[in-house]
Amino acid sequence: MIHSLFLINSSGDIFLEKHWKSVVSRSVCDYFFEAQERATEAENVPPVIPTPHHYLLSVYRHKIFFVAVIQTEVPPLFVIEFLHRVVDTFQDYFGVCSEPVIKDNVVVVYEVLEEMLDNGFPLATESNILKELIKPPTILRTVVNTITGSTNVGDQLPTGQLSVVPWRRTGVKYTNNEAYFDVIEEIDAIIDKSGSTITAEIQGVIDSCVKLTGMPDLTLSFMNPRLLDDVSFHPCVRFKRWESERILSFIPPDGNFRLLSYHVSAQNLVAIPVYVKHNISFRDSSSLGRFEITVGPKQTMGKTIEGVIVTSQMPKGVLNMSLTPSQGTHTFDPVTKMLSWDVGKINPQKLPSLKGTVSLQAGASKPDENPTINLQFKIQQLAISGLKVNRLDMYGEKYKPFKGIKYMTKAGKFQVRT
Repeated sequence: MIHSLFLINSSGDIFLEKHWKSVVSRSVCDYFFEAQERATEAENVPPVIPTPHHYLLSVYRHKIFFVAVIQTEVPPLFVIEFLHRVVDTFQDYFGVCSEPVIKDNVVVVYEVLEEMLDNGFPLATESNILKELIKPPTILRTVVNTITGSTNVGDQLPTGQLSVVPWRRTGVKYTNNEAYFDVIEEIDAIIDKSGSTITAEIQGVIDSCVKLTGMPDLTLSFMNPRLLDDVSFHPCVRFKRWESERILSFIPPDGNFRLLSYHVSAQNLVAIPVYVKHNISFRDSSSLGRFEITVGPKQTMGKTIEGVIVTSQMPKGVLNMSLTPSQGTHTFDPVTKMLSWDVGKINPQKLPSLKGTVSLQAGASKPDENPTINLQFKIQQLAISGLKVNRLDMYGEKYKPFKGIKYMTKAGKFQVRT
């Protein structure tokens, strides 16, 4: 299965490596570096790279490449899912998953990786189980370990590992019993120059934070569960019940976990929450061009669009841009030709616009194609697919928990062609 794991930063330095079987030389990563050079952006590096004797499978998160080395053919998604689980575990343990944090907690990182894989095969990947096996680092524990020479390894086997619900430890107690669910949807879309939608799809997740005493059994029902397509569940969900009744029934893990992820790809179900009016023109004879864009809300159910950032990669022939925004701030980098406009919130009564002129190289022919516009935005308290939670019920325990549901829509890869 997985022979080795290499962690590579955005500069191309290997700052951590772990081997489960035989030691694989670092030189195997040269194939990865070649693919990285060919890719224009970090996200475009192929997730599977075949080499003469190995396969390299990678994910890119938090500006770090997690590269697994395997020698035999395995289902690629299996390895990629494991790598995502490693990142999520680091985030759960240390709060953030970044190069300095991993270097500061290198001993705990190695202990956790040793437990997650046994001879290259996944063993304990649930955060609850791992936290009983390897205690998360705290300042006090670090000081004690330094003085006494002890480690973060737990004294006894986790109780959940031996039960029928390995994702939940036994004897959980809380003074405040609460269950929070965040429905987060990311919209990927390509809009053509006339404003028509070429492709649009929604990637959604339900992230949960459950802190309940004992062994509660929860059921979560939706107003319109038929919207959900291509659903992937946490192992705690009873699949038979979902298939027959479209109800999520589960004994939740303790703490933070992803309950499910889903996909809405039917064009007619994907509402586009923003529109961009644009007038970008370059003339043949002149060294000046015109640039004008306006951003406005559309199909947002009255909710405010915030955190709007507009970026555009201008053609190579552009020397500079003289622009005036009606709100927010803008920057243009003459070297990379990248225009960025931080809009902030959109006020429907006074739509934000960015207008001005573009300076082109003298004597050069006008650019072959107009630039594309990329958008980032967030809409609080709205799931753009229309998904709504109907009710959340708890069985098996006597107390009344505090329950909360939050919705959010944000842009994934949202592109407008001009």
